[in-house]
Amino acid sequence: MKTSTSVPEPSKDLLHRAQKLRLAANSLAQKSDTERRKALLAMANQLAVRASEIVSANKEDLERSSAEGLSPALISRLKLDEEKLTSAIEGVRRVAELNDPLGIRQLHRKLDQGLTLERVTVPLGVLGVIFEARPDALIQIASLAIRSGNGALLKGGSEASHSNEVIMDALQEGLNSSVVDPQALALLTTRSESLSLLRLDGLVDLIIPRGSNELVRFIQDNTRIPVLGHADGICHLFVDSNVDLDQALTIAMDSKTQYPAACNSIETLLLHQDIAKEFLVKAIPRFMDAGVRLLGDPIAQEYGINEAATEIDWSTEYLDLILSVRVVNDLDMALDHIRCYGSRHTEAIVSNDKKVSERFMQAVDSAGVFHNCSTRFADGFRYGFGAEVGISTQTLPPRGPVGLEGLVTYRYRLQGDGHIAADFASGKRRFIHEDLPI
Repeated sequence: MKTSTSVPEPSKDLLHRAQKLRLAANSLAQKSDTERRKALLAMANQLAVRASEIVSANKEDLERSSAEGLSPALISRLKLDEEKLTSAIEGVRRVAELNDPLGIRQLHRKLDQGLTLERVTVPLGVLGVIFEARPDALIQIASLAIRSGNGALLKGGSEASHSNEVIMDALQEGLNSSVVDPQALALLTTRSESLSLLRLDGLVDLIIPRGSNELVRFIQDNTRIPVLGHADGICHLFVDSNVDLDQALTIAMDSKTQYPAACNSIETLLLHQDIAKEFLVKAIPRFMDAGVRLLGDPIAQEYGINEAATEIDWSTEYLDLILSVRVVNDLDMALDHIRCYGSRHTEAIVSNDKKVSERFMQAVDSAGVFHNCSTRFADGFRYGFGAEVGISTQTLPPRGPVGLEGLVTYRYRLQGDGHIAADFASGKRRFIHEDLPI
């Protein structure tokens, strides 16, 4: 999506489909915990039955997209082999095992004798999800939507069109064998529909974009529907002076090379000046062997990095085997760099100094702040959420990897016995405001 693209009004067909999905989502919200669990297990089983067909469709997408010159980062995300699909199916089953996020009483208060207030979790309604390249995202999002009682209107990138169509067909077949209306999930297939989705306020309650920063910013600028997501994933790792260099190098390698196309891989490595030279002597050969292209500031270049990092590099999300390296004087300089160039996604420190690491953890304003571990742990599955619909870098909740708890809102329920506000305004009755057990 280009920023100059106009957003068309929804067609009659899209409006009709969205209205039917809204009704199906309302019905889904009334289903019991057991019924929604069984629906997810049926979805997982049907994905397993059609696994070979899904993998075959994905190979077709990969061949076509490679021929069209899709970037290596997107090719990596697009790939859905047997191992990756098996993991995604297991993720659906894990989401089914998670505690029900609905019907949780968050507040229980007696306002007066016979007048009781509750705040109870309920579904958001309908999610509109636009994602690029990753067909496994369709599986994750659909499972979280159904488990949390939400309908989902999904639009995947054209590069994954065959994979997405087979996956959605399998998911709906699974729902059809349960008590959940398969129309609670719908797949948009055209560019016009994905643009018109942004105009479905009143029918769609939240839009979740997963893709390039251009995609996310376009959506944020062209809809009145609330948007949850992040435009950039510029993550940093700071290696302090008081550190185990071998441990720091292992963490740095994992943070960059374990899956460089992910938004939680590091794009900038910050090194304390006291250990920078010794660290780079060990690190440069390891990174080069892993195929990482290193870009350095003037000091890092003095210590062996051949290419110069420019001002643009500090604010670039590579999503590739490229890493910018900067030598900093101290913790304050590292914090200043992160404040200036970070995207509030995930930052990490490697340090054996508790005071330094604690200050880093408190001072960095990002959705994830890690100590002595890889930034690659910033993931809903790894947090125990079963899966995630995306990662949010906004300060308002939900923040970070968004699982079930980020897909619910709450409703106030008040039970009375003929109570009227006039009695309290006149002083005839007085509020008690007594908190009761949750």
